[in-house]
Amino acid sequence: MALNIPGVVAMVLFYLLILGTGLWAARKSRKAERKSHGDRTEVVLLGDRNIGLLVGIFTMTATWVGGGFILGLAEAVYTPKLGLIWALMPIQYSLSFIIGGLFFAKPMRDKKYITMMDPFQIKYGKVLSGALVLPALLGDVLWVSCTLLGLGATVTVILDVPFVYSVWISAVIAIIYTLLGGLYSVAYTDVIQLSLAFLSLWLCVPFLLLNPISTNIAQTAFNHTFQVPWIGTLEIDEMWNWIDDFLMLGLGSIAYQSFHQRTLSASSPQTAQLTCYAAAIVIAILGIPPILVGAVAASTDWNQTLYGSPSPYERGENTFILPLALQNLTPSYISIIGIGAVAAAVMSSTDSALLSATSVFSSNIYKNILHQQASDYEMQWVIRVTVVVVGLLGTTITFFTNSTLILWLLGADVNYSLIFPHLVSVLFFEVTNGYGALAGYIIGLPLRILLGENAIGLPVVLHLPGCTFKDGVFVQKSPVRTVTMVCTLVAILVFSSLAVFMFNHNLLPEGWDVFKVKRNVSVAPADAVTQNPESDAELDENEQGVALQPMLQTES
Repeated sequence: MALNIPGVVAMVLFYLLILGTGLWAARKSRKAERKSHGDRTEVVLLGDRNIGLLVGIFTMTATWVGGGFILGLAEAVYTPKLGLIWALMPIQYSLSFIIGGLFFAKPMRDKKYITMMDPFQIKYGKVLSGALVLPALLGDVLWVSCTLLGLGATVTVILDVPFVYSVWISAVIAIIYTLLGGLYSVAYTDVIQLSLAFLSLWLCVPFLLLNPISTNIAQTAFNHTFQVPWIGTLEIDEMWNWIDDFLMLGLGSIAYQSFHQRTLSASSPQTAQLTCYAAAIVIAILGIPPILVGAVAASTDWNQTLYGSPSPYERGENTFILPLALQNLTPSYISIIGIGAVAAAVMSSTDSALLSATSVFSSNIYKNILHQQASDYEMQWVIRVTVVVVGLLGTTITFFTNSTLILWLLGADVNYSLIFPHLVSVLFFEVTNGYGALAGYIIGLPLRILLGENAIGLPVVLHLPGCTFKDGVFVQKSPVRTVTMVCTLVAILVFSSLAVFMFNHNLLPEGWDVFKVKRNVSVAPADAVTQNPESDAELDENEQGVALQPMLQTES
């Protein structure tokens, strides 16, 4: 196959458009820095907390609609062992946005945190919260890899551009405009990227559905035509795994810094909540085109295409099913437009993950642990260096796997199993303290490792009920991620309560009280509220059981 010159030209124009938008947003960021009387770091990482509703909806949705979302959905629907029943990511993400808007957006925005990890540092101190930052960073790095892998696969198949070139060029573009403008550049380029992704994906759908080679997807949904029905099946012994996956994406997404970066940058708590609710609707709509791509691919006799036999699944190329379908089932100009959709989605997620990891490292590790006296100028350089390092690391990982779905699920696994229970406990359970958090970390991490993960070759050591031996490996039939999450949450609450009881009943010497839990409970919650109200509004919120500031102020 020769180099697709028109496609390459279209990609160059797209990159120039995105880079130009990023440069314009960078100028807006610099103006905001000059006008702001607060921390310059906050301007870079949170857009001076001045992101309006419309831009907020765009950047929230664009953050999650990435290469993993688009290619992963199409891959899951097309893969005979999975099908639509296992490809419910749009519904799961919609659920996570709604839950985030109801329970997390307002309390976090009211406290004016800079990152999701701030309440951990306030409650637990520097060392322990630093250990909790590591899984969050890992999730963001994997996210960068997942999105870039999706773009590299698409460009390689359709344009015949070497994988390594497409990945590195995309990474460099995203790094440049993220470096220059921070959240302003990310948010405003997201508007362009999401608009292009939305229009391009839906434009490709009619050509795919009406192509003469494929059978009507309504017929193949429940009938075995060229492969098993694309609707998929859910066996009884797979029910717990299905529930596990649903909860992992539905709840684990709330434990991403990228989500909270959007709510914390909103112009008001109410705007943060409305952004979540609106994004829940938009992301569900954007999930339809890649699902249809997978369904059409499963309804196609590939022997009648230029691709020929055997099918992509039989060749082990189901990861590339979206670009393969665009290339073989639509006119060339439509496949180029499809590339634009994937490229837009990938860039919007890549820059978000870059800024997310940078925020956590610069604010929660460098500023609060390594160099507390760092100046604004120094922090600007820390942010720039971190963006580059995270971008290079995430890009490098793309060369060690060819499945966007695996990277996508692995990142979600880390956040759901380890970060989510800590976030819930520190925000909503006053009894939580450093002892419980340490116990949860010590119990949760080894437990998740022992339960195994076949997708990355991690062997099963601890067998839960229903574990079977299949194709030379043990396969867990229990919801291992949810088991880990629940065990971590229970450990946090139990050991926190135990520590409070033992220190306050003098069963342990006060000198051993590293996390000062005895001092924490010496003041009743009601007294703490009346002694430390910052405003009448905050007092009202405490009466409703929403605001958490008095609890979090007890530890420095």
